[in-house]
Amino acid sequence: MTTAFRPGLSLHFAWIILIVCFVNLFINYGIRLSYGVVLPELIPALLLNRREGGDIFNAYIFSYICLSPLAGYLSDRWGARRVIPLFGLLLGGGTFLMGTAQTYLQGIVFFGLAGAGAAAMWAPIITTVQRWFSVKRRGLAVGLLSVGYGLGFATMGYLFPFIVVCWGWEYFYFILGTAALVMVLTNAALIRGEPAEMGLSPWGSGGAGEETGESRSPGAARRQVYRQILRSKSFWIIGLSYASIGAALYLITTFMVDYARFELGFDLEGASQLAAFHGIGQIIGVLSLPLLSDYLGRRLTLTISNVAVAAVLIGIVVAGGNYSWLAAIILVLGIFYGATFPLYAALSGDYFPREIMASAIGALVPFYGTGAILAHRLGGEMRDVLGSFLIPFALAAVLALFAGFLLISLKGKGIKTGR
Repeated sequence: MTTAFRPGLSLHFAWIILIVCFVNLFINYGIRLSYGVVLPELIPALLLNRREGGDIFNAYIFSYICLSPLAGYLSDRWGARRVIPLFGLLLGGGTFLMGTAQTYLQGIVFFGLAGAGAAAMWAPIITTVQRWFSVKRRGLAVGLLSVGYGLGFATMGYLFPFIVVCWGWEYFYFILGTAALVMVLTNAALIRGEPAEMGLSPWGSGGAGEETGESRSPGAARRQVYRQILRSKSFWIIGLSYASIGAALYLITTFMVDYARFELGFDLEGASQLAAFHGIGQIIGVLSLPLLSDYLGRRLTLTISNVAVAAVLIGIVVAGGNYSWLAAIILVLGIFYGATFPLYAALSGDYFPREIMASAIGALVPFYGTGAILAHRLGGEMRDVLGSFLIPFALAAVLALFAGFLLISLKGKGIKTGR
């Protein structure tokens, strides 16, 4: 079964892994990030206010952050080949059911189910790809992989108005849910957790026997390393920084189209296309900043990125109803947004042991998820009370600055095993 991809042939199986994982991210983040595009249609359809609209997305994120550490642990323990398809059933089923939602409570339940499935669509995915590429090629691999979620968001910004006009917002979720379910079979057939499963070395390594897989420490030793991570000051600094930038980025991304549609007065097509500009920026960001981080270092690159996000958020407030300026600023925001999440994952890889990399990344997910939940809840509530997103957006800029400040204080080299 594996001979078609043995070393010496033109296509290393690492690239098959990268392509499959790319499609997973394209669909998963198309579902997640497009919620802000769908929200202006959900508000009248389900009779929601902004806080309730934010709460439906919060149900997704809450399920996601609760199960992400488990998904990362199971991926380390059972392997990505089993875990990713299993969670994919929840992602696809919940998304499809979201198209049938008629009430606020149904939206909470169905999108929460999709969020539970999405728990295996980040840490296990990005860890699998990193294991298939050598250390010196991981920046390249993560950058190419992460184009998937930027392209997914950009595509949804163009696709959604067309679907709404032809069939209605419900079919948007029917289409995406079906696509996620198709990937369940694809993942089961093609995903392999690491090169050693096929007798291969990571792509870009020096040859057979080099970096052939992650070592598997005895259970007691692995639990000791987990405890070390939770006691590490670096873990909590990275986590708090992740929470702060997550709150800043999700507040603007979730409510961006709503802000443009109802506060600035743009039509559905114009407001939705802001998501396309944002997605194009993400593609630029993931193809450039992760590669740059291989030279500048992850910590410095993320610090610069977080400060830049703060400046861009202020620019969105200043741009007001000037669509050209607003679109340009949203595109720039997308550059830093797109690189943020893979860079935090890569930073975790720099600070924590490789053999539990998925667990370490999964353990950080609740930080940014908590930040996003608070941003949706408080940002939506402030919009309902004040009638404007300007103050929430300004507060998001402060949080982005704080995220950068925390990384400046990050010291040391993290936890390493005795290997």
